[in-house]
Amino acid sequence: MRVTILDDYFDTLRTLDCFAKLAGHEVTVWNDHVQDLDALAARLAGTEVLVLIRERTQVRAPLLERLPKLECVSQRSVYPHLDVEACTRLGVTVCSYMHPGSPSYAAAELTFGLILAAARAIPQQMASLQAGRWQIGVGTTLRGKTLGLYGYGRIAREVARYGAAFGMRVLVWAREESRARAAAEGLAVAASKEAFFESCDVLSLHMRLVPATRGIVTAADLARMKPTAIFVNTSRAPLVEGGALEAALRAGRPGGAAVDVFEHEPVTDPAHPLLRLPNVVATPHIGYVTREEYETQFSDIFDQVVAYAAGSPINVVNPGVLDSPQLRLRRRT
Repeated sequence: MRVTILDDYFDTLRTLDCFAKLAGHEVTVWNDHVQDLDALAARLAGTEVLVLIRERTQVRAPLLERLPKLECVSQRSVYPHLDVEACTRLGVTVCSYMHPGSPSYAAAELTFGLILAAARAIPQQMASLQAGRWQIGVGTTLRGKTLGLYGYGRIAREVARYGAAFGMRVLVWAREESRARAAAEGLAVAASKEAFFESCDVLSLHMRLVPATRGIVTAADLARMKPTAIFVNTSRAPLVEGGALEAALRAGRPGGAAVDVFEHEPVTDPAHPLLRLPNVVATPHIGYVTREEYETQFSDIFDQVVAYAAGSPINVVNPGVLDSPQLRLRRRT
């Protein structure tokens, strides 16, 4: 089958052991990012299976409607960037393994790395040293501080363990079911959302972006945080009310932030508001970007490609498509 892979920035996938699973298929790999509709439609002309790297490219109906040869989209994890309804209507099978019980250890590690970097102002101290200066300030010790986890899923559970290893008190706020699970595992649960934001020395977001969670962190929430607190987001930028974090940081509550995600990605403008604030540590959405994580993720993604090509698709998120007239017609032709 003709397989196209988008957004492999550093041409990493060809170097993975699991890439051998695509042997026998005609594979095209693109190393830059394109979101322009005409450019993408031209790039994907003739593609039968589209492989996506997480949410780097938005795949909506206007694009899908211009890809008559497309049969399958293979990816891993959640898919807010993908118009599944349009895929179903057009006879495109969507395969996405949700890896139950298996967290992204890479994302959890980066989360705690950002916490350390922000607490000790590591990037700012490095920049000072590289500029020919010495120390620029005094950092914060994590031991004895309260690490707040907003959401308690697979990644948050790992971050809780890291926090405990550093001598932090872990406090959770989440939906009722997740709070009960955290309490059953011996963690403290906040009495209310308001008390949660007021209590945390470090507050880290860990939830999926769905309509119910979009903008779930408001300006009023951030205003409750301590002037010494650090706000961390390695989940999704739209979980925070638009513009609220930048305004809160300028107002001094919280005192700092560490982010790996942005409203519109990739960010290539150095004048982006968050990048201009001296109390922000920022990385370019690299939470899952490690060789080990890629090997895990793309082994699953390529298994889906192989299964689809063999006529036995797995991890199908729109099973109704398998009986669609569009898919039957495409298979006949």
